[in-house]
Amino acid sequence: MANEPQLQPQMLLVALLAISAALSLSNAESSSSCGPYFPAACACGKEMYEGTIQYIVNCTNAGLNNTSVLEHMPEQVEILIFTGNYITELPWNVFGSINDYKQLKIVDMSSNHIREIRGKSYHHVPRVERLILNHNNLSISRNDDEVNHHHPRVFSNFGNLQSLHLTDAFEDHSSPQLSEDLHDIFVNSQLVKLQKLHLEQNEITHFKDRNVFCDLPALRDLHLGDNLLKDINFEVRCLNNLRFLDLERNKFEFVKPSDMRVLNQLQERENRTVDLIVDFNLNPFVCDCKISSFRTWLQATRVTVRNQESLMCFHGIQHVDPAPAHILQLDMGECSSEMAAAASFLNIAEDEQLYGQLQPHISGHTATLIFLLIVLTMILLGLLVALVYVSRDKLKYMMTPVFDNVAKKVQYTSIKDEDCPEVHV
Repeated sequence: MANEPQLQPQMLLVALLAISAALSLSNAESSSSCGPYFPAACACGKEMYEGTIQYIVNCTNAGLNNTSVLEHMPEQVEILIFTGNYITELPWNVFGSINDYKQLKIVDMSSNHIREIRGKSYHHVPRVERLILNHNNLSISRNDDEVNHHHPRVFSNFGNLQSLHLTDAFEDHSSPQLSEDLHDIFVNSQLVKLQKLHLEQNEITHFKDRNVFCDLPALRDLHLGDNLLKDINFEVRCLNNLRFLDLERNKFEFVKPSDMRVLNQLQERENRTVDLIVDFNLNPFVCDCKISSFRTWLQATRVTVRNQESLMCFHGIQHVDPAPAHILQLDMGECSSEMAAAASFLNIAEDEQLYGQLQPHISGHTATLIFLLIVLTMILLGLLVALVYVSRDKLKYMMTPVFDNVAKKVQYTSIKDEDCPEVHV
């Protein structure tokens, strides 16, 4: 019993330590290295990123449903990773109205279910060089769901943006106006320093606006893989600095001679400093004579075709041929006329050096106008013939006196000549 007073202080000390530890653990679970405004799932600090130690704010899978925490980031932040949350709409001033994150260079907001980005969402991003919005549900159309989601200046504050990632970024079955809406954004956002554009996995079948990329003067790498393109129906000759065109895993069954010619024209520019690289790999090419011109081009072009040795084609239209063939190893003996035509066509293109010197390619609109003019001319000729036929009696009545008068004059002249005596010299 004498020892009991000595044990009580020890037990009290142990209890206090346990309570302190529990409180510390509780605080650790409810706080973050980023500060009191961030959930524990977010982490801030210097880490290795792409080979360099940089200050990162990382809120991956943090269970956030708004962006309010981004107004309280440490001012030394260089990289923001804000992915795997549920943010359907980005409000105005995502980073706050007075903050100025001068060192922020990379913003990754992938996989957040984002549907709409307001025109004033991104402010205070003067030095951001890379914006990643992959795997979202963006709508940029004027007419989707009868709501205007089109904000042409959505990227206008990214004055130094060099890389824009929009892989699988748009909602499924996006409006066919996607290319026009994108072009409008590119024009109004003035992305004059953008060098890399990723548009993979967006179910793009064609570009209604052929000049969709022409207002990106610094563009070097254009990634269009994993879409549904069947030809190059967008203008690339306006992209003087283009060095890589990714077309892998699309729906090309053959490559049009006009597309090959356009690629040659771009490669042959006198002011080019790098070779053009194109990737057609893993497209469902068909092994028939339509592929012969592509095979000829592969062997002759100065364009670098990536993985050309592994380019395959299929003999069946359903692309279930168990033994696809290497395009470069195809026997094209039955396609001599197509190969000769392709060689002639491509040689003519190679003789020209500048885009401005080439015979202009007849666009769909021009061809339609020419066809309509021809049809209208034929219709006018037909109407003229019909009018003459219907009015033949009236025309005959009107023209008979004229013919009779001419005949009388001819007859009178003949009689007069007969009355003149012959003169002998």
